[in-house]
Amino acid sequence: MSAQLFEKILIANRGEIAVRIINACRLLKIPTLAIYSSADKNALHVTLADEAVEIGPPAPRESYLAVEKIIQAANENSCDAIHPGYGFLAENPALPQACENAGIVFIGPPAGAMELLGNKIASRIKMADAGVPLIPGMKAAGSDIRQFEQAAAKAGYPVLIKAAAGGGGKGMRVVHEPDNLGPSIEAAKREAVKAFGDDTIYLEKFIESPRHIEFQVLADNHGHTVHLFERECSIQRRHQKIIEETPSVALTPEIRKKMGAAAVKVAEAAGYRNAGTVEFLFDKSGQFYFLEMNTRVQVEHPITEMVTGADLVVEQIKIAAGEKISGYIHTIEQRGHAIECRIYAEDAENDFLPSSGEILYYEEPVGPGIRVDSGVSLGAVVGVDYDPILAKLIVYAPDRELAIAKMINALTDYKILGIKTSKKFMIDVLAHPEFRAGRTFTNFIETNMPERKTDGNSVAEIGAAALSALLAGKPEGKTSAPKSVYLSPWQMIGQWEISSRIT
Repeated sequence: MSAQLFEKILIANRGEIAVRIINACRLLKIPTLAIYSSADKNALHVTLADEAVEIGPPAPRESYLAVEKIIQAANENSCDAIHPGYGFLAENPALPQACENAGIVFIGPPAGAMELLGNKIASRIKMADAGVPLIPGMKAAGSDIRQFEQAAAKAGYPVLIKAAAGGGGKGMRVVHEPDNLGPSIEAAKREAVKAFGDDTIYLEKFIESPRHIEFQVLADNHGHTVHLFERECSIQRRHQKIIEETPSVALTPEIRKKMGAAAVKVAEAAGYRNAGTVEFLFDKSGQFYFLEMNTRVQVEHPITEMVTGADLVVEQIKIAAGEKISGYIHTIEQRGHAIECRIYAEDAENDFLPSSGEILYYEEPVGPGIRVDSGVSLGAVVGVDYDPILAKLIVYAPDRELAIAKMINALTDYKILGIKTSKKFMIDVLAHPEFRAGRTFTNFIETNMPERKTDGNSVAEIGAAALSALLAGKPEGKTSAPKSVYLSPWQMIGQWEISSRIT
């Protein structure tokens, strides 16, 4: 690689993924332009980028989802490429199409492939024709209750109603008996149109207690499509992943080979380019079924990087610039074990509701095999306008047992005060005997932790926050509670003062 790949890349995102992209661009010596809403003017990604421009008010539709504003910012600031990250516009065909119209490179798949794979019904039909294993169910959308009744009877109860344009568990209903089919269809349609503006739904067999396993794929413009092995993402809450690991303990070498080949077949059938993830459900009998393809870099991509040595964001950028997949990618192997925990600003003891406020103390864990992809720092204000993910904690070890131990230690050492986070909940998951035994299924939390309760912040963490306040020189009597869902550390420890005694 001799010449610079791009003149400047606009990052159409925020938070930790924007920071991750900035770091990849630095490796490639490509300048970056961050966009931000008025709520994010002091955000970490804004301070780290080479340049930054305000794009609009906090409401996503007026800022991070405003395609015209983003294209205008790229043109006005001499950006010849846009990286969407994940979320927001990352899987909206309108952005790659707008980029193409404006002569800007979109760092992701073509709009046509994104549109195909974003519709679950259209993609099911395409993959059925390509010979990819599918979950039994409807081949097309249903408009009549009798179609659903016939499909449910053929597949066998329980069945799953799904939104064709859906994701994140929205527009989804599990039906266990025929009497509940009609009401569940109507409820799913109402939720789907509210979330996606499209009430198209279909039905498939509900796979009970499956594993959620996905394969990372890369495809360039020179006819090369490869996979970089699997990630298991079975630990979920409200259909959202919270802990991921690789390799999966459930896959034999033979099944891994078959699933990898199927993932490549999915990408090729869709005419896919750039980085993407093919998701499968894996049942207890050892059968796997195509679920969907995510047309972007995944939140959990770092664990693949840890066990393969690949840099997936760098590969994304190089592929978008017209280069071939790097030669080393074709010979990589899985080595060791990696786990990722998503650090959310949420209250795990209160139905995972979002938490907001100012980060009063922040300390990341350090050590061999520990990586933190963070979008926040000390003093950051966490609002409720956007997804509550703050950071991702990733560990690597020679085997799974050591990786679990390392992750528990790293989570314990990760200090974030001022808002509630999900880290203690994840410690409980990792320490659970069923997780340690590798019996990880998508209903793990409901089955094994239905009434979990924990205490609040540890004494050590509260003391650390107090020390941080002392060093910051906050005078006695001048402290105030941040706008968060619980009392600040200073309120919990009462009055304090700086002593002149040396002990």
